[in-house]
Amino acid sequence: MKLLTITIPCYNSEEYMEHCIETLLPGGDQVEILIVNDGSSDRTREIADRYQAEYPGIVRAIHKENGGHGSAVNAGIANATGLFFKVVDSDDWVDADSYREILDFLDLVAKDGRRLDMLISNYVYEKIGASHKKVMKPSGFPVDTFFSWDDVKHIRKFHYILMHSIIYRTALLRECGLHLPEHTFYVDNLYAFHPLPFVKSIFYLDVDFYRYFIGRSDQSVNENVMVERQDQQLRVNRLMIDEFTRRRIHPKMCRHYMRNYLEIVTAVTFTVLMLDGSREASKKREELWRYIRRHDRRLYAYLRRSPVLRALAIPGKGGHMLSYYGYRLVQKIYGFN
Repeated sequence: MKLLTITIPCYNSEEYMEHCIETLLPGGDQVEILIVNDGSSDRTREIADRYQAEYPGIVRAIHKENGGHGSAVNAGIANATGLFFKVVDSDDWVDADSYREILDFLDLVAKDGRRLDMLISNYVYEKIGASHKKVMKPSGFPVDTFFSWDDVKHIRKFHYILMHSIIYRTALLRECGLHLPEHTFYVDNLYAFHPLPFVKSIFYLDVDFYRYFIGRSDQSVNENVMVERQDQQLRVNRLMIDEFTRRRIHPKMCRHYMRNYLEIVTAVTFTVLMLDGSREASKKREELWRYIRRHDRRLYAYLRRSPVLRALAIPGKGGHMLSYYGYRLVQKIYGFN
């Protein structure tokens, strides 16, 4: 069994996937790199096959019909032979020193036979034109020690763990029944949300491992693209509501964290609808409120009290301008999009 399976979802990634792969190859025989070609029409297949031929036993090319990012991740989980599982998008990369620390730690865990469900590390915004690289670290989690949800005493209100920060135990992803929807963007939120109630043992390693590239105009997180794909953001938001409300979530801090995460994702949805600014977008926001209320009245009451969600829903031109400039301020501080 490999120590770590790294899945690289690729769709027409010929321009940047080689850089991503090259940063992962130093893992050597400890890692399995699955290059999932999601129905690309460029040289992605050729590049994947070349790396498989050059690095047999380390790189494996998987070719499939186009199904979207979630479908590629599903294929990675289904084919993984590693004890642990990581997703690295084809336009991102990893830091060499942190990578070695991650692998050394996972190797120790495997040799000790200790259970580890989720390893958390930091990620860095690699934004085009930005002189300062923003490092995103989780808050409220113990550092350099194993812990459970019961050991977490405080989680900052608007902080959540993205897919970039997470390495899961592979068997846990299969046990929890994670299956991401196809032909849908923004499913990384579901990936970082659905398995959490099944996670019993966590470790936070304070290293700047993942490098998250942003700045291409065609990226799914580009502001204009998000407005165009607002219905997919809404779909993921509803699926997260479904996941949160369909079962009793324990421990209490896990439920608290997931509720906060829902608040943030709903705020992102409302922001996208605010940036659209149309009457139809306002209707979609009210439809989402009704959806939440039908599914869980307590969650609805909690979100209705959220200062951020209330600010994003201030009526009239003045309210829209206030929301818009508030969003721009937060964007400048954190450097996203």
